[in-house]
Amino acid sequence: MQYYSLQNPQHRVSFREAVIQGLAPDKGLYFPMQLPRLEKDFIERLEEYDPLYIGRHVIAPFIGDEIPEHQLKQIVSETLSFPFPLREVEPNVYALELFHGPTLAFKDVGARFMAGCLGYFRKHDPRPVTVLVATSGDTGGAVANGFYNVPGVNVVILYPSGKVSALQEKQLTTLGGNITALEIQGTFDDCQRMVKTAFLDQELQEQYLLTSANSINVARWLPQMFYYFLAYRKIKQWKKDVVFAVPSGNFGNICAGMLAAQMGLPIAHFVAATNVNDTVPRFLQNGQYAPNAAVPTLSNAMDVADPSNFVRILQLFSKSETALKAKLSSYSFTDNETVSAIESVFAEHHYLMEPHGAVGYLGLKQYLQQSPNNVGIFLETAHPVKFDDTMPEQLRSEIHVPEKVKQLYNREKQSVLLPNDYEALKSWMMAVPAR
Repeated sequence: MQYYSLQNPQHRVSFREAVIQGLAPDKGLYFPMQLPRLEKDFIERLEEYDPLYIGRHVIAPFIGDEIPEHQLKQIVSETLSFPFPLREVEPNVYALELFHGPTLAFKDVGARFMAGCLGYFRKHDPRPVTVLVATSGDTGGAVANGFYNVPGVNVVILYPSGKVSALQEKQLTTLGGNITALEIQGTFDDCQRMVKTAFLDQELQEQYLLTSANSINVARWLPQMFYYFLAYRKIKQWKKDVVFAVPSGNFGNICAGMLAAQMGLPIAHFVAATNVNDTVPRFLQNGQYAPNAAVPTLSNAMDVADPSNFVRILQLFSKSETALKAKLSSYSFTDNETVSAIESVFAEHHYLMEPHGAVGYLGLKQYLQQSPNNVGIFLETAHPVKFDDTMPEQLRSEIHVPEKVKQLYNREKQSVLLPNDYEALKSWMMAVPAR
């Protein structure tokens, strides 16, 4: 499988090169040359296969022979080493819990898969590689955990100061070793802009072999398809049209689900649920892609005004707004609506959502008003404990605190505070020799 830059279709690379480069030299995201179609028999017999076989079968066409079969089995096994429960919240409404991994967030899947791929590709290369990544919350912890102590790989994480939860900050700032956290005095969009600029800086490229670990990297983006297949595997027997509502910030997660549908997974519709950072809902209403400045919210991992992966979604539909709107709806919700949903769902159904999952639930409920015969699944992307400092106060005592979280709170934060300025980032990196 080859990948091309969405900025320049003539620029083509292998899967290995796309993973190591992260972003194309022209700043474009990589996109597969072909969109594989899965066998009809595979989809029809999905419930007969175990999760590891499904994962390998789904991802193999995107990798080809660049990773040996036995090595790919190992990578998928480590990626899917925890459960993805589907919980009934109310009739025809289910929560797909993606927070049972090591850092209690859905991004454990992509981070672990990418770490496995990069670890394999770097095995016979003496040059150290630096993973440079921006995070709005959960990506940082997942990447730090996934790449911790991977030989030949160093990780530099940029995160917006004061705009991630206390637990999220602990997860990305307390490991040390080959993990460095840079606390940026700005927003996630500022962090993301600085990272993208670094990839185009020739002087920096001469000192560092850089790659990304945001969902802009194909090895982070593609494996997120796994849990859509695993969820459908559980509900296939009901023979109802399935709608997935995805809390959306940088739009990598929902983009992976839409790719799964393009490959043949029969998902009836997708709902991109956002907080007040509503660039995509507005685009679907008026056809104008006009990002505003990012606004801080309770669902902080979605505080993204200019989602990188939306260009991939447009490409999936050959940039046809008509085709896109037939498959995707998008709604935005305020913090007040989010809190109200958390409180009412717990009171009525005794299910505790966190802010991102609550936004997904609200989006699903809004869509089901016009399509009441669908089965709806919303994604619970993180454990409520990650937001115990912003959850409704009367519900905080209901949050289960895992033992590994209790231990984490006692660890010391290690971060470097930098201004919202690319030159500050470059100066810091140039002063720190690549290890």
